[in-house]
Amino acid sequence: MDRREKANYYLDIAETVLERGTCLRRNYGALIVNNDEIISTGYAGAPRGRKNCTDLGFCTREMQSIPRGTMYEKCRSVHAEANAIISAKRSDMIGATLYLVGKEKSTGLYIENANSCMMCKRLIINAGIETIIIRDDRDNYRHIDVCDWVYYDDSLDEHIGY
Repeated sequence: MDRREKANYYLDIAETVLERGTCLRRNYGALIVNNDEIISTGYAGAPRGRKNCTDLGFCTREMQSIPRGTMYEKCRSVHAEANAIISAKRSDMIGATLYLVGKEKSTGLYIENANSCMMCKRLIINAGIETIIIRDDRDNYRHIDVCDWVYYDDSLDEHIGY
């Protein structure tokens, strides 16, 4: 019997988590794993007690034609990575791996070149998470070393040396 390889096993779980997402544009699922134990999960959705975009029937960012990767302050949702992080103890996240899967709501296709936003990158760094694994398609994924996000600081102007 062929067993699903471990990274894809965890990505499959993160993909199931994203189905709880309430974003009308893109849904992400995040899973934090440390020492082969699931620490927490998270999906994109409005803060507790607030109406989700699916409840409202509209997306503010879409109505304003805000392009992907910009002006996240206009979004109602807490990102999947952030929700997973706030649901876990920091001591459990140190050295952990975060598995991330994103899909377009309109097509159900995997998000091309998916990655964490700058704010989520900061949270991931401070949480002590060591590795990110992002699904590109059903069987393929990328590994990202979080230390690269520290070293190649994308919050600095590109003209500043490292």
